[in-house]
Amino acid sequence: MRGQSASRVGQLDVPWARSGVGRAIREVMIRGVFRAITGFYTCARVTGREHLDGLREPVLFVATHASHMDTPMLLAALPPACRRRTVVAAAADYFYASRPLAHAVSLSFGTVPIERGAGVDAGPLPGLLREGWNLVVFAEGTRSRDGSVGRLRAGAAVLAAEYDRPIVPVRISGTYAAMPAGRGWPRRLRVSGLVRRRHPVEIRFGAPIRVRDGETRKQVMERVRLALADDPWAHVASSRPSRSAHSSSVSRE
Repeated sequence: MRGQSASRVGQLDVPWARSGVGRAIREVMIRGVFRAITGFYTCARVTGREHLDGLREPVLFVATHASHMDTPMLLAALPPACRRRTVVAAAADYFYASRPLAHAVSLSFGTVPIERGAGVDAGPLPGLLREGWNLVVFAEGTRSRDGSVGRLRAGAAVLAAEYDRPIVPVRISGTYAAMPAGRGWPRRLRVSGLVRRRHPVEIRFGAPIRVRDGETRKQVMERVRLALADDPWAHVASSRPSRSAHSSSVSRE
């Protein structure tokens, strides 16, 4: 069943969106169109990008998810060279319900279809990781309905262990207020009367997290969850380097 599911989702994929031409078009859209739109409604600040300096790719970006604005703003925050080799996991039942929509989101954001409930390690993402593509995973599986960080699914931990790749936690704050789930277009912040201002947004990259020897996938994702938390002390604690060697596998307990 798992293999059939992966095959079915793989048929929805749009590989040409990852071609040189597709990436060039996407770069123009992200740096031009989407940056202009999000910039009108938000004032973004990127922090922690120093954690990406010298980091050997490919990597897994595990990000919080509260708004459709998260994807373009996260991609815009990445260094250009990294962004051009990055794909985004997207729910097949939502973004690939029709071929025109599938082609549009794949070209615009570099999305790759995954089946909800099957895990990111069950679709085309493992193959792309082997080919050197960075992966963006919204591990909550859906957008938050109140802006808080929900339960994280463990597929990213399985991939990180199997391919010995680091997880970079990404906390995106402020997009929920600008465009929560159920809203079709962003809105400005109403201060008083007719006065409206841009929403403050922060994209915060955390220190890379590697799977430790003997660590279960739940333990890995708990460290990721702490890194995504608002408490900066929890973030520091979760980033401490392991004293043990990195493992190429992770327990599925």
